[in-house]
Amino acid sequence: MFVSDFRKEFYEVVQSQRVLLFVASDVDALCACKILQALFQCDHVQYTLVPVSGWQELETAFLEHKEQFHYFILINCGANVDLLDILQPDEDTIFFVCDTHRPVNVINVYNDTQIKLLIKQDDDLEVPAYEDIFRDEEEDEEHSGNDSDGSEPSEKRTRLEEEIVEQTMRRRQRREWEARRRDILFDYEQYEYHGTSSAMVMFELAWMLSKDLNDMLWWAIVGLTDQWVQDKITQMKYVTDVGVLQRHVSRHNHRNEDEENTLSVDCTRISFEYDLRLVLYQHWSLHDSLCNTSYTAARFKLWSVHGQKRLQEFLADMGLPLKQVKQKFQAMDISLKENLREMIEESANKFGMKDMRVQTFSIHFGFKHKFLASDVVFATMSLMESPEKDGSGTDHFIQALDSLSRSNLDKLYHGLELAKKQLRATQQTIASCLCTNLVISQGPFLYCSLMETKNRRCKLLPLVMAAPLSVEHGTVTVVGIPPETDSSDRKNSFFGRAFEKAAESTSSRMLHNHFDLSVIELKAEDRSKFLDALISLLS
Repeated sequence: MFVSDFRKEFYEVVQSQRVLLFVASDVDALCACKILQALFQCDHVQYTLVPVSGWQELETAFLEHKEQFHYFILINCGANVDLLDILQPDEDTIFFVCDTHRPVNVINVYNDTQIKLLIKQDDDLEVPAYEDIFRDEEEDEEHSGNDSDGSEPSEKRTRLEEEIVEQTMRRRQRREWEARRRDILFDYEQYEYHGTSSAMVMFELAWMLSKDLNDMLWWAIVGLTDQWVQDKITQMKYVTDVGVLQRHVSRHNHRNEDEENTLSVDCTRISFEYDLRLVLYQHWSLHDSLCNTSYTAARFKLWSVHGQKRLQEFLADMGLPLKQVKQKFQAMDISLKENLREMIEESANKFGMKDMRVQTFSIHFGFKHKFLASDVVFATMSLMESPEKDGSGTDHFIQALDSLSRSNLDKLYHGLELAKKQLRATQQTIASCLCTNLVISQGPFLYCSLMETKNRRCKLLPLVMAAPLSVEHGTVTVVGIPPETDSSDRKNSFFGRAFEKAAESTSSRMLHNHFDLSVIELKAEDRSKFLDALISLLS
C-alpha cells in the first residue's frame, strides 16, 4: 500500500528497530541511501547496508538475513514486481519500498500488511481500481445440497432450472470480468517508465523531519540529475523537479553581502545556473568534451569524416583557436572562458543544436573545488561500474558511495578520470558499430550485436542491443532502448513485456535479473529465434 504519512508510518516505525537496507546499483539509489544514512546517524538507528545489482542478489541476500531482521528498506528495486511472490517472506516481515521503477505492481499497491510503498502519489500512477482486478471467490454451487425437503418434484425441478440459469449467468459475468481484467492489466503494465527520484523523496522526508542539510540537498540534486543524464525522465519532468529543488537551494544558500566576504575555506555552497550540455568540460578539454558528449556527437555525426569537418566548422564559427580548444579548460585564456557559454550557444543554434543550454546546479567546496551535478553523476557511475579488477562489485559500490562525501574529494577526482576513459570507450564503440554497419534495421526496430543499414527512420525506431555476457555460460545481455522522442509525456519503454512474450513463444531461455525489465540475459544459441519472435511481435 502507499504510505501517506512518511514520518509516522515509516520513519517513526523504523526509528526504534534494526533495519536492513537493500540498495540498487544506480546513482539515484546511492544518493537516497546517503540521505537516509545521515538521518539514521542523527537518530542512532541501527542498520545494515547490502548493495544489490539484480534479483538473484536480492533473493540471496534476503535469504541470508531474513532471520535477523523484520524490517527491510528497498531503494530503487522491488516496486515493479510481486515482491512477496519472489522473496516468500514470513508473515511478520515488513518491506518499505522507495523505487522509481513504474508501473508499480498491483499486488504491492493493494497489500496493506507487508508492503509499504514510499512513492509520491502525485506522480501519474494510474493504478487500476481494486474491484477491477481483484474479486472475492464465489460459491458456485450454493444450496446445491438443500433439496431434500418435503417439496413437490415439480417445485424442485423449477428451482433447479433457476439455479442452472443463475450459475450460467455468474460464469458468463466472471468470464467477462476476467477478460476486462486482462485488458486493464495489459494497458497498465504495457510500458515501463520512471517516477520521481528516490533521492528527492528521501530529501522531502528529511525536510518534513526538519533535519535537511545542504549535503542532503546536494545528494537530492545529484539523484535527479542522474535520471536526466540517463534519459529516464522527460525534459518537462526534469524542469519541474529542478524548480522544486531550486526553492530549497535558495533557502539553504541565502547569504547577504557581508557573509559572502567571510566564507570559510571548507564551506559548501550550492547554486542554480544555466550551463552547457557538455560532459565534464570543466575538468577536460573543450574538444574532448564536444567529441564525447552523446548530444553533440550525434548531432555532428562525429563517426564520419563529414561530421569531423562540421565540428571544425563549428569551432571556426565560434572563433576559438584549436590550441585553446584542445588544452585543459582550466588552462584556457580567461577572456575566452568568460564568454564561452554565450559563444557556444550562439554557434550551436546555427548548427541546429537548440538544446545546448540546460538548467542545472553546481557546488563549491571552499574556493578551489567546483563541480556540476552532472560531473558528480558521471564520476559516481564510473566508480560503481569500474572495470578495474582490484575489488568486488560491493567494493566499487562502497567507493562510489564514499565519493559523494565532501571529505573524499580524491575519490571523486578519481571517478572523473575513470568517467573520461569510459566516455571515450563508449563513443569509440558506437563509432565502430556505425562505420562497420553493425547496426541493422530489423523492420520494427534497429538491432546491434557487438561481436549488421542505417535509414531515415533511425530516430523513430527503438534499438535492441546484444553483447556477450558470459562465455562460460554461453549467455548474452540484451537491452531494449526506446526511440528518441520530443514528447513531454513520460519516457515509456515497451520492451519488458515484449521480451517476455518473445521468449515465451519460442521457449528461449531468458533471465530477468536486472531491476529494469528492458534488460535481460539470454542464451546465445536462442538469440536468433528470440529476435525472429520479437520482429513478428512488434511488426
